[in-house]
Amino acid sequence: MTESPGKTLLIVYHSWTGSTEQMARAVLRGAAQEPAVATRLLHARDAGPDDLLAADGYVFATPENLAAISGLMKDFFDRSYYAALDRLNGRPYAALVCAGSDGSNAARQIARIATGWRLREIAPPLIVCTHAQSTEAILAPKVVPAAELARGEELGAAFATGLAMGAF
Repeated sequence: MTESPGKTLLIVYHSWTGSTEQMARAVLRGAAQEPAVATRLLHARDAGPDDLLAADGYVFATPENLAAISGLMKDFFDRSYYAALDRLNGRPYAALVCAGSDGSNAARQIARIATGWRLREIAPPLIVCTHAQSTEAILAPKVVPAAELARGEELGAAFATGLAMGAF
Protein backbone atom coordinates (compact mmCIF):
# COMPACT_ATOMS: atom_id res chain seq x y z
CA MET A 1 0.00 0.00 0.00
CA THR A 2 1.38 3.41 -0.98
CA GLU A 3 0.97 6.21 1.51
CA SER A 4 -0.33 9.48 0.20
CA PRO A 5 1.61 12.65 0.98
CA GLY A 6 0.67 14.28 4.24
CA LYS A 7 0.78 17.90 3.09
CA THR A 8 -0.32 19.79 -0.02
CA LEU A 9 1.28 22.83 -1.63
CA LEU A 10 -1.06 24.81 -3.90
CA ILE A 11 0.42 27.05 -6.58
CA VAL A 12 -2.10 29.51 -8.04
CA TYR A 13 -0.95 31.55 -11.01
CA HIS A 14 -1.98 33.74 -13.88
CA SER A 15 0.24 34.36 -16.89
CA TRP A 16 -0.34 36.53 -19.92
CA THR A 17 2.93 36.24 -21.85
CA GLY A 18 4.33 33.04 -20.35
CA SER A 19 6.88 34.25 -17.81
CA THR A 20 4.71 33.74 -14.73
CA GLU A 21 3.61 30.30 -15.88
CA GLN A 22 7.25 29.30 -16.48
CA MET A 23 8.15 30.45 -12.97
CA ALA A 24 5.11 28.72 -11.41
CA ARG A 25 6.12 25.49 -13.17
CA ALA A 26 9.67 25.92 -11.86
CA VAL A 27 8.29 26.18 -8.32
CA LEU A 28 6.24 23.06 -9.02
CA ARG A 29 9.35 21.16 -10.23
CA GLY A 30 11.24 22.10 -7.11
CA ALA A 31 8.38 21.19 -4.78
CA ALA A 32 7.75 17.88 -6.55
CA GLN A 33 11.16 16.67 -5.33
CA GLU A 34 9.69 16.28 -1.84
CA PRO A 35 7.73 12.98 -1.81
CA ALA A 36 5.93 13.82 1.43
CA VAL A 37 4.18 16.81 -0.18
CA ALA A 38 1.54 16.72 -2.90
CA THR A 39 1.68 19.64 -5.31
CA ARG A 40 -1.13 21.27 -7.22
CA LEU A 41 -0.74 23.90 -9.94
CA LEU A 42 -3.92 25.78 -10.81
CA HIS A 43 -4.57 28.70 -13.10
CA ALA A 44 -6.26 31.51 -11.16
CA ARG A 45 -9.47 31.16 -13.20
CA ASP A 46 -9.75 27.51 -12.10
CA ALA A 47 -8.88 27.96 -8.42
CA GLY A 48 -11.20 28.87 -5.59
CA PRO A 49 -11.77 28.70 -1.86
CA ASP A 50 -12.16 24.91 -1.76
CA ASP A 51 -8.69 24.56 -3.27
CA LEU A 52 -7.26 26.89 -0.62
CA LEU A 53 -8.96 25.03 2.20
CA ALA A 54 -7.65 21.68 0.93
CA ALA A 55 -4.01 22.87 0.91
CA ASP A 56 -1.46 23.39 3.67
CA GLY A 57 0.62 26.10 1.96
CA TYR A 58 0.43 28.42 -1.03
CA VAL A 59 2.46 30.11 -3.72
CA PHE A 60 0.63 32.96 -5.42
CA ALA A 61 2.20 33.82 -8.79
CA THR A 62 1.17 36.79 -10.90
CA PRO A 63 2.44 39.21 -13.48
CA GLU A 64 2.46 42.83 -12.44
CA ASN A 65 0.10 44.71 -14.74
CA LEU A 66 -0.06 48.50 -14.45
CA ALA A 67 1.67 48.32 -11.04
CA ALA A 68 -0.84 45.78 -9.68
CA ILE A 69 -1.58 42.06 -9.60
CA SER A 70 -3.22 40.79 -12.77
CA GLY A 71 -6.98 41.04 -13.12
CA LEU A 72 -7.50 37.27 -13.12
CA MET A 73 -5.39 36.92 -9.98
CA LYS A 74 -7.46 39.66 -8.36
CA ASP A 75 -10.59 37.80 -9.46
CA PHE A 76 -9.29 34.63 -7.75
CA PHE A 77 -8.69 36.55 -4.53
CA ASP A 78 -12.09 38.27 -4.78
CA ARG A 79 -13.91 34.93 -5.27
CA SER A 80 -11.98 33.22 -2.48
CA TYR A 81 -11.37 35.83 0.18
CA TYR A 82 -14.49 35.73 2.34
CA ALA A 83 -15.14 32.01 1.90
CA ALA A 84 -11.65 31.31 3.27
CA LEU A 85 -11.49 34.10 5.87
CA ASP A 86 -10.56 32.81 9.35
CA ARG A 87 -10.08 29.31 7.92
CA LEU A 88 -6.48 29.64 6.71
CA ASN A 89 -4.94 31.26 9.78
CA GLY A 90 -1.25 30.49 10.24
CA ARG A 91 -0.72 28.66 6.96
CA PRO A 92 2.47 29.51 5.04
CA TYR A 93 2.67 31.29 1.70
CA ALA A 94 5.10 32.78 -0.75
CA ALA A 95 4.57 35.28 -3.57
CA LEU A 96 6.06 35.26 -7.06
CA VAL A 97 5.77 38.28 -9.36
CA CYS A 98 6.96 38.71 -12.94
CA ALA A 99 7.30 42.36 -13.86
CA GLY A 100 8.74 44.56 -16.58
CA SER A 101 10.63 46.81 -14.21
CA ASP A 102 9.58 46.62 -10.56
CA GLY A 103 7.01 44.16 -9.17
CA SER A 104 7.03 45.49 -5.63
CA ASN A 105 3.49 46.88 -5.70
CA ALA A 106 1.99 43.55 -6.80
CA ALA A 107 4.01 41.83 -4.06
CA ARG A 108 2.62 44.32 -1.53
CA GLN A 109 -0.93 43.63 -2.72
CA ILE A 110 -0.48 39.90 -2.20
CA ALA A 111 1.05 40.55 1.23
CA ARG A 112 -1.96 42.65 2.25
CA ILE A 113 -4.39 39.93 1.18
CA ALA A 114 -2.29 37.31 2.98
CA THR A 115 -2.29 39.47 6.11
CA GLY A 116 -6.09 39.54 6.02
CA TRP A 117 -6.12 35.76 5.76
CA ARG A 118 -3.55 35.66 8.57
CA LEU A 119 -1.09 33.67 6.45
CA ARG A 120 2.62 33.48 7.30
CA GLU A 121 5.13 34.62 4.69
CA ILE A 122 7.94 32.03 4.48
CA ALA A 123 10.23 33.89 2.07
CA PRO A 124 10.59 37.37 0.61
CA PRO A 125 8.61 37.81 -2.62
CA LEU A 126 10.38 36.30 -5.61
CA ILE A 127 10.34 39.06 -8.23
CA VAL A 128 11.49 38.33 -11.76
CA CYS A 129 12.16 41.39 -13.88
CA THR A 130 11.81 40.92 -17.63
CA HIS A 131 12.92 44.50 -18.46
CA ALA A 132 10.13 44.72 -21.03
CA GLN A 133 9.43 48.42 -21.54
CA SER A 134 7.99 48.93 -25.01
CA THR A 135 4.49 47.87 -26.02
CA GLU A 136 5.93 45.19 -28.28
CA ALA A 137 8.25 43.82 -25.59
CA ILE A 138 5.54 43.88 -22.92
CA LEU A 139 3.08 41.95 -25.09
CA ALA A 140 5.63 39.49 -26.55
CA PRO A 141 5.87 35.91 -25.30
CA LYS A 142 8.66 35.61 -22.74
CA VAL A 143 11.40 33.07 -22.12
CA VAL A 144 12.60 33.19 -18.53
CA PRO A 145 16.38 32.79 -18.10
CA ALA A 146 17.60 29.55 -16.52
CA ALA A 147 18.99 31.38 -13.48
CA GLU A 148 15.54 32.79 -12.67
CA LEU A 149 13.90 29.40 -13.18
CA ALA A 150 16.46 27.95 -10.77
CA ARG A 151 15.37 30.51 -8.16
CA GLY A 152 11.79 29.28 -8.61
CA GLU A 153 12.85 25.65 -8.23
CA GLU A 154 14.78 26.53 -5.07
CA LEU A 155 11.72 28.26 -3.62
CA GLY A 156 9.54 25.24 -4.39
CA ALA A 157 12.03 22.76 -2.95
CA ALA A 158 12.56 24.77 0.24
CA PHE A 159 8.83 25.33 0.72
CA ALA A 160 7.96 21.66 0.24
CA THR A 161 10.79 20.53 2.54
CA GLY A 162 9.60 22.94 5.23
CA LEU A 163 6.03 21.67 4.89
CA ALA A 164 7.17 18.05 5.10
CA MET A 165 9.26 18.76 8.22
CA GLY A 166 6.44 20.66 9.90
CA ALA A 167 8.57 23.80 10.00
CA PHE A 168 5.75 25.90 8.55
